[in-house]
Amino acid sequence: MTAPQPEYKFAEIIADPLIRERWEKVRQYFFLRESTYDMTNRCNIRCEGCYYFSGEKQFARENRSQADWRTLLEGEKQRGITFVVLAGAEPSLVPELCAVCHQVIPLGAIATNGIRPIPREIDYRIHISVWGNDRSSERIRKAPDMLVRQLVNYREDPRALFVYTFTPDNIGEAREVSRILADNGQQLTFNMFSAPVGYSGPLRHSRESLLRTREMMSELLEEYPQNVLFSPYNIVAHTAEQSLHQLFSCSYPRQNPSAAIGLGKSFRQYRTDLQWDRQAACCVPDTDCSDCRHYAAGSAVVTARMYRHATDPVTFSAWLDYMDTYLAVWVTGYPKGATLCPTYINPPAGKERP
Repeated sequence: MTAPQPEYKFAEIIADPLIRERWEKVRQYFFLRESTYDMTNRCNIRCEGCYYFSGEKQFARENRSQADWRTLLEGEKQRGITFVVLAGAEPSLVPELCAVCHQVIPLGAIATNGIRPIPREIDYRIHISVWGNDRSSERIRKAPDMLVRQLVNYREDPRALFVYTFTPDNIGEAREVSRILADNGQQLTFNMFSAPVGYSGPLRHSRESLLRTREMMSELLEEYPQNVLFSPYNIVAHTAEQSLHQLFSCSYPRQNPSAAIGLGKSFRQYRTDLQWDRQAACCVPDTDCSDCRHYAAGSAVVTARMYRHATDPVTFSAWLDYMDTYLAVWVTGYPKGATLCPTYINPPAGKERP
């Protein structure tokens, strides 16, 4: 018979000086309220399993009026949005619209394939997608020398973060790519390919590939601690057999019926025509929720579950590591701290507000 676990008050959990210090560090950013925006329906490459070119959003009319975008962002600011994520097909094709967003809301991130540089005056975090080494990128993304070109465009750029997306086929290539990025002084984080709705191709993960990915992530985190922005709890959350929705109950509107508080109230995902649909709104629309392990989803879904993790010092330390990683990944200039919980813990079950 298992002995009952002790119950902790929150004040007891944060009595530990290291936990309290990290708690004080991350809670300064609780003001962040995000929404996402498809900037254009055009792209300069076409990748297998692309999220954007799935579903109806790809057919939305493209609005390129800077005045209309400014009006939209001013309205977003008025309703409390403090952080924007610019995505779509390829935001670097419309730098003038990205600049408008930055002028109105100065905190944010841009998801890009990195083939074209984004002007330095747009001081958002730049997430540069990497899907393996250049041989794999040419095969899957139909573009040669991607990593070479990405490094040329973003060398010595403090905004840059390379996002390595693990597929079943490129797990072994992660060490080669991580070494190249580290040798060039770049930071990287990890993502998991999460199948779009209806996708049954070779990039979908299996139990075996999830296990191999977990092992590789752990090794790279240990080998490149100054370059890899991740934590053991990130590894657990994103390589589990269950999806993020199954583990944590996704709080984005698409899966969350409550519009009273949290993401259910504030989050919107705007299409290129500046319209949004609550029934489809999530950080990566048209992803199969039962297969979603996407880093962007976890950045909101896991961090929203603070109360579920505030049960004991170890579990809360793991959540603080995840929160610290999230901020380092998304907020330009935020310094990631040392790992508080170096061991794997199981995500706690629980029910709380959306």
